Amino acid sequence: MVNRELAKIFSEMAIFLRMKEVPFKPQAYERAVLGLETLNKEASEIYQQKGIEGLKEIPGIGENLADKIKEYLETGKIRSYQKLKQEMPINLEELTAVEGIGPKAIKLLWSKLKIKNLKDLEKAARAKKLRLLPGFGEKSEKNILTGIGFLKKSQGRFLLSEILPETQKIVSNLEKLKEVEEISLAGSLRRGKDTIGDADILVISQDPGKVIKSFISSPGILKVWGQGLKKASIRTKQGFDIDLRIVPRKSYGSALQYFTGSKEHNIFLRKMAMGKGLKLNEYGVFHGKKMIAGTTESGIYQAINLPFIEPELRENRGEIEAARAKRLPRLITLKNIFGDLHCHSSWNGGQNTISEMAQTARARGYRYLGIADHTKFLRIENGLDEKQLLNQRREIDKLNEKFIKQGIDLKILQGCEANILENGSIDINNQALEGLDFVIAGIHSQMKMTKAKMTARIIRAMENPNVDIISHPTGRILKKRDEFQIDFERVLKVAKETGTILEISSSPSRLDLKDLNIKLAKEAGVKMVINTDSHSASQLELMDYGVIQARRGWAEKKDIINCWSLEKLLTFLKTN
Repeated sequence: MVNRELAKIFSEMAIFLRMKEVPFKPQAYERAVLGLETLNKEASEIYQQKGIEGLKEIPGIGENLADKIKEYLETGKIRSYQKLKQEMPINLEELTAVEGIGPKAIKLLWSKLKIKNLKDLEKAARAKKLRLLPGFGEKSEKNILTGIGFLKKSQGRFLLSEILPETQKIVSNLEKLKEVEEISLAGSLRRGKDTIGDADILVISQDPGKVIKSFISSPGILKVWGQGLKKASIRTKQGFDIDLRIVPRKSYGSALQYFTGSKEHNIFLRKMAMGKGLKLNEYGVFHGKKMIAGTTESGIYQAINLPFIEPELRENRGEIEAARAKRLPRLITLKNIFGDLHCHSSWNGGQNTISEMAQTARARGYRYLGIADHTKFLRIENGLDEKQLLNQRREIDKLNEKFIKQGIDLKILQGCEANILENGSIDINNQALEGLDFVIAGIHSQMKMTKAKMTARIIRAMENPNVDIISHPTGRILKKRDEFQIDFERVLKVAKETGTILEISSSPSRLDLKDLNIKLAKEAGVKMVINTDSHSASQLELMDYGVIQARRGWAEKKDIINCWSLEKLLTFLKTN
């Protein structure tokens, strides 16, 4: 939690300094943000164990920033940050959440219109004042209003990655209590939805009072909304609520099924039960007054003649019909993943060297790792040109030779994340692309094109024989930016014809493809890959989120190419 708070402060300091046009310092703060966000330990713990010297060991943290972290840990604030906020009392978190609003725009909005928050921005846009500013116009003003509307729709929603780790910490602490016999997540969190309103936890206990007391005393609690004999509700410092329910053992399975949802799935099940002369609710399955199931979740489904349906599928999208017909998919698991094909290195904006990325991949039990640094169009990420790609290949070849000599069962593959330009061409020449093991291509600019033009742009890229994978294919950023306007059915048709693979990005803010599109791709016979888009070795852990998303899209091992052996993967890449 401390790391997250520090990352937020340093991120805002970088923006403030960019607004003041201070050279070099913003980049230092941005590197520090990446280091804090990918740190496996809390900075407070490091400081307690090793002092300020330990803080300097954090990637991206030098002496100056280590002093600021020390100041925050000891006083709860950073004076230089407070000074910047006094000079410019702007709610950066609100304004930067709007797509297209960066430091330069915020500076202009503040200096010309004294806009300091989302409310001010919307008021000015509706009054048609933004179009009068240099660099703005009627179109950008309209886009800003669209962005604000998108944010409003997302209010009260949290990313899966924001809620899941914090809730799991609470579950882990409660599990240690001898009074807790069984415990489980429930609700949309258990179903793995990409954004979530609140969290639910179910517990079996003969001493509810002790469990509830421990629950409402959990670290990071902002407010206790209420507590009773068998239920309590809290608000976390992150801003989301968690409900805890104590249920009897005989009804644990039925309660877990009921509170996991979804509502639509449960309604269908209740109708099925009624059709069999049964009653289904959170307490069990009943034939008249006799309870015939309820202890286990699988028993609930069995009582109405259905096999167990995995939580991620429970959205009433055909899973009950598939269960009836014994056609439920065998969903992939994290254990099925043999590698990650979208990782960035220190060659190009990443935090770790290729060797360090490989060490972490090996620790995860991977058989292969794909290095896919950005290419030259993306200057902000120091994109690589053709010559740099050749030099990188030499380093990768040397590392692979070293691994073979040491008997290490890991192969580093060289790819790139090329840029799909406005007309659909690729920003690196075909000769350079041909020398790579695989090519990822993605859109990183001009995202407001018409449906016809954006579709044609992606299709032209897929028709390039050197392009293997389309990264984050619909361009969405959760809670910030909607998908591109594209004809997804047409994209799938061409992907199938060209053998192009679509990426499921594990990046928690993307999770793109979304679950519905994963299911459509599967049904169209289009292969997919789950990648992390890692910019540091620790971000390889994000694979979990991509797997959850793939499961929600009914994906099986046959659908996901990085569930395949290295030999099968390379053969597929070569022949498609």
